[in-house]
Amino acid sequence: MRRKRLITFIAVIQSFLCLIHLFLYQTWTFSPAGGDMPGTFWIELALGLLSVSFVAASLLAYRYTNAPLRAFYRAAAVWVGMLTFLFFAAVFSWIVLGVARLAGLDVNFHRIVELLFAAAAVTGLFGVVNASWTRITRTTVRLANLPTAWLGRRAALISDVHLGHVRNGSFLRRMVAKILKEEPDAIFITGDLYDGTAIDARRAAEPLSALTAPQGVYFVAGNHEQFGDDSKYLDAITAAGVRVLRNEKVEADGLQIAGVPYRSATDGAHFASVLRGIRLDHDRASILLTHAPDHPEIAEAAGVSLQLSGHTHLGQFVPWSWMARRIYRQFVYGLSRIGKMQVFTSSGAGTWGPPLRLGSNPEIVMLEFE
Repeated sequence: MRRKRLITFIAVIQSFLCLIHLFLYQTWTFSPAGGDMPGTFWIELALGLLSVSFVAASLLAYRYTNAPLRAFYRAAAVWVGMLTFLFFAAVFSWIVLGVARLAGLDVNFHRIVELLFAAAAVTGLFGVVNASWTRITRTTVRLANLPTAWLGRRAALISDVHLGHVRNGSFLRRMVAKILKEEPDAIFITGDLYDGTAIDARRAAEPLSALTAPQGVYFVAGNHEQFGDDSKYLDAITAAGVRVLRNEKVEADGLQIAGVPYRSATDGAHFASVLRGIRLDHDRASILLTHAPDHPEIAEAAGVSLQLSGHTHLGQFVPWSWMARRIYRQFVYGLSRIGKMQVFTSSGAGTWGPPLRLGSNPEIVMLEFE
């Protein structure tokens, strides 16, 4: 049954991609005066191959890893991101044509398409560049009952690195270097360190062995670590010297640090049960690491002071960023509050699928406690 659902899902996605490519083809070759555009065979061939590239690359990426496949996957992922901007450029081209005809104006439709497609391509390329430029985001968090020892201390938060066929160990080494330069007192990694595709998990996690902080380095699993058996990922992270939190809490100079992995936090009732089992002291400040900001009301009811999450990517780029905002509302990004608890959701350091960001930035978050 699960295999059948997966095949159906893949077929739906592939059909959707084929329809978008067909729409682009019709837009590019349409002539209000009639007649065919030159070179349509090669356009058909190129769009036909591109329409199946991302699904094919994704299926291969979950089983194999090698240099040619990584290059193929990156190219296909960039293209499927570009497709979003090209689709809206095509839609806008038809809108311009419709408005022009209603106004009785004679416009060169193909020239409009050329200009808008060029603008879409430039926008997509900017998104690729922007996705590779990781910023440091700084914020101050005021917590009630914060231990005196933690006043003025800083913690680094990193999420959604997505090591795989697009990002790899060299990317993680750059992230580690940026974090160490900030000299944080603690380091929190809130899941999706891996992309879930075929990878040498231990080799990819090796740069984490350089991460050190006086109050510890902590990790909690995200959904991409838990598509299936998460042991190879968590064992690799543990081998690199990072403390993996599995439905438990630790004490760091009087501050309670708890971690609930994604799989244990998706169902609200189970999440509440796990938090009760952790036994947080409500009279002392606490930090909860959990990958997604799905049930902040449950964490607040459990007495958590500050929840740190990722997962949303802030949608990565428009229009998906609009959808992410509708789903996660005020918890989609940044520091927010629910009752007595604060939530900080990071937009993540890496990308999933298309390595593009527009309307969101990849980041490492530096939290200063007051």
